[in-house]
Amino acid sequence: MEWSDVRIFLAVARATTLGGAGRALKLSHPTIGRRLRALEEATGQTLFQRTADGFVLTDEGAAVLVLAEQMEESALAMERKLAGEAQTLDGVLRISSADWFGAYVLPPVIADFSRTYPDVLIEILTGQRLFNLAHREADLVFRIVPFDEPDVIQRRLLTMTYGVYVNSALPEPDVGDGSGFNLITMDASLGSFPDTNWLRERFPNAQLALRSNNRHVQAQMCASGVGIAVLPRPVGDYVPNLKRVALDETPPGRDIWMGYHRDMKRLGRLRAFVDTITRILTP
Repeated sequence: MEWSDVRIFLAVARATTLGGAGRALKLSHPTIGRRLRALEEATGQTLFQRTADGFVLTDEGAAVLVLAEQMEESALAMERKLAGEAQTLDGVLRISSADWFGAYVLPPVIADFSRTYPDVLIEILTGQRLFNLAHREADLVFRIVPFDEPDVIQRRLLTMTYGVYVNSALPEPDVGDGSGFNLITMDASLGSFPDTNWLRERFPNAQLALRSNNRHVQAQMCASGVGIAVLPRPVGDYVPNLKRVALDETPPGRDIWMGYHRDMKRLGRLRAFVDTITRILTP
């Protein structure tokens, strides 16, 4: 049994459709179907029941699912181990972060790194999704919460400061009031955010006008005069037509955590990037 066929079995089990499995593995729909049929013929078992809602594991398929996942973890561990031994400063380095961190914090770091290591190709993966380090979906990840995954080497990179901003043509709102102003906050479905809670407490009479899960969108809406926003300083200080409101206290900051899988700790290009960002962003 070839590992490549087991990967297809796992992809179909997770996606429940040939198309979803194909997108996950970057293979065509017919290729997935053909390889899956070949695997079932080779094992002499029907591993999936074809239904109107998708592919459902049969008893035989469910019985070997855990074994297939163990094969996957062993294959990924081998891949990480071999990749982590690479000392050459070339190849691809995949970095994951929030949208605003990738757009406003990382550019000077990557510019410095690329000048020094021109043979390393940087891939930036941004968004709300938490990429899996064990599956090598990313090599290096930046988050506002600590990592709880096993085998991750992590450190607190810095504490990000936040500020309150309004359109530069508007008067500054009164703390403790906020009458006549609107508020721009984070999407509540993503959980509770200390800066959003702080903003609503400091301007209790302001009307909630807009919620967004994207700090860049919040900044652009604020610059257009939609309302008051609390933003990371690298975002708010950079976007045109914004001014930071002078306050006696600042919004609560957030720690930025940096993490990578322990198997990748000897990867030359990763170590070089960690050294670069530490030198530029920390005192």
